[in-house]
Amino acid sequence: MSVRERGGLLRSRDFRLLWTGETTSVLGSSIAVVALPLVAVVALQASTFAVGLLTAAAWLPWLLIGLPAGAWVDRRPKRPIMLACNTFSMLVFLSVPVAAWFGLLTMTQLLVVAFVGGVAKVFFNVAYRAYLPSLVDKEQLQEANEKLQGSESAAQIGGPGLAGLLAQGFGAVTGVLADAVSFGISVLCLRSIRYREPARPAGPRSRLRDEIREGLAFVVHDPYLRVFAVFGAVSNVALMGYQSIEVVFLARDLGVGPGAVGLVLALVGAGGVFGAALSGKLAARIGTARAFVLCEGFGALMMLLGPLANGGWGLAFFVAAGFALSAGVVGSNVLNATFKQRYVPAAMFGRVTASMSVLSFGAIALGGLLGGFLGEVAGVRQTLGLMAGLEVVAVFALLFTPIGRRRDFPADRV
Repeated sequence: MSVRERGGLLRSRDFRLLWTGETTSVLGSSIAVVALPLVAVVALQASTFAVGLLTAAAWLPWLLIGLPAGAWVDRRPKRPIMLACNTFSMLVFLSVPVAAWFGLLTMTQLLVVAFVGGVAKVFFNVAYRAYLPSLVDKEQLQEANEKLQGSESAAQIGGPGLAGLLAQGFGAVTGVLADAVSFGISVLCLRSIRYREPARPAGPRSRLRDEIREGLAFVVHDPYLRVFAVFGAVSNVALMGYQSIEVVFLARDLGVGPGAVGLVLALVGAGGVFGAALSGKLAARIGTARAFVLCEGFGALMMLLGPLANGGWGLAFFVAAGFALSAGVVGSNVLNATFKQRYVPAAMFGRVTASMSVLSFGAIALGGLLGGFLGEVAGVRQTLGLMAGLEVVAVFALLFTPIGRRRDFPADRV
């Protein structure tokens, strides 16, 4: 039974459970995004490059297993995959505080945890994105994505602040424990969902290699998905090159304490709530494609303010840049996700999503490495400026693509 038949999104028990579980998991992950670098910087005295390597390790699995994961997920029910991934992630991240309590924590373990947790995230994300269109009617996808992205952004506001407070009061490793607990809560919510996906029609199954090739071909030959994949890759190099060293910039270059680092990043994350709430209204007024480009452009231009930040009131530049960037990215993500969920055939959604994500998310690993390397060699502030400039160039190039020339994204493909 669909959400529409049950009386709408907020009256649907299953959607509320999915919403609660995913929001809780994102809260834990946003704590860990700050906590893991803080553990590396404060407890293990890691270099700037090593901190960037943490980000790269978390996203490298997209390059290694993204394509077969998409084809594999398309063959199976999505909820059991999501349950298995979050259970596994809970155990992996729990190993960090356990090792720290026994005095055995090393940078090598942090890198392994980031990588193995990234593997689970690949399968979870592909399954999650394919699961939502089966749970929610097409007409409600925009609203569903706004609610999910909005609450996830709200969780990302509280996460960094909570990570800073936990680090200040109990040590940075406590934030990683909170991430493990959040995965456990998500597992409980997913197990309580009553909706079951319809079984796939029986028939001869293609070889995995052929299904992977089919998903790649779908993206390569589609003028809109191809642009999204390439733009996402370039943009993610810039964004992650910037974000992978922002904790180092705040803690070392500006001398901001752990608690204040969390507060600053919480203020930055507040922009995501604003972007999610505004995206639908903006799309209705100027068109979905134009709204996407406007969100991206606004965030990119404001990003240039970040490297101008200094201590004291000079932090306002960093907060303003981050707030605007978060608003732009989350707003464009809502529009992008809704378009793909309406446009891509359900039977191919996992493969198409994975094909695009291998390029765009794999670029996050490159961005983390590049940010750490350049931050070590050229300086953290200079690297932030370089990444902001790259993001502006990527958005400007978007204007000359089929997406940049449209008012609205195209109607359903099927």
